[in-house]
Amino acid sequence: MKKNILWFITVAACALLQTTWPDTLKLQGVLPDLPLLLVVYFAVMDGEERAMFTGLIGGIYQDVASNAALGHHVFCLVALAYFVGRISTRLITEHPAVKAGLVFLAAVGAGVLYVCIQYVQQPALGALEPVLTSVIPSAFYTAVITPMMFYVMSWIFHPKKASIGGLA
Repeated sequence: MKKNILWFITVAACALLQTTWPDTLKLQGVLPDLPLLLVVYFAVMDGEERAMFTGLIGGIYQDVASNAALGHHVFCLVALAYFVGRISTRLITEHPAVKAGLVFLAAVGAGVLYVCIQYVQQPALGALEPVLTSVIPSAFYTAVITPMMFYVMSWIFHPKKASIGGLA
């Protein structure tokens, strides 16, 4: 019960930080996707079920805080959580480069899916420009902070593994 409450607070805090203080997180105008990073972390460490709930909570908060129709972020994050949770059982995910690469590919996949949904609803916005100017730089920035975030999350949620260096 204690771990679930801590998990909920962590997901809500990251979603809140992502949407309310974006200027503190921006680097050269690019914002990392913290809820997506948590989704990938929980998909790798705890499986797709915890990751899907993480995507649900983070996605609802992102949908409410943005101009998007309710459900776009939720769908992208939950679909991503299931896919990453299933594929991570077949990967050796202990190396930081593998984790960063997985986060990069997941961020690009979720971003492209979101842009495609937006493009179907509003074709005037275009599809290629948002992918090139927003999705890929954001995915790269998110991948760069992956080792640090995974270490912090491992220290919080899996302290025995973090202390022996298995998750850094």
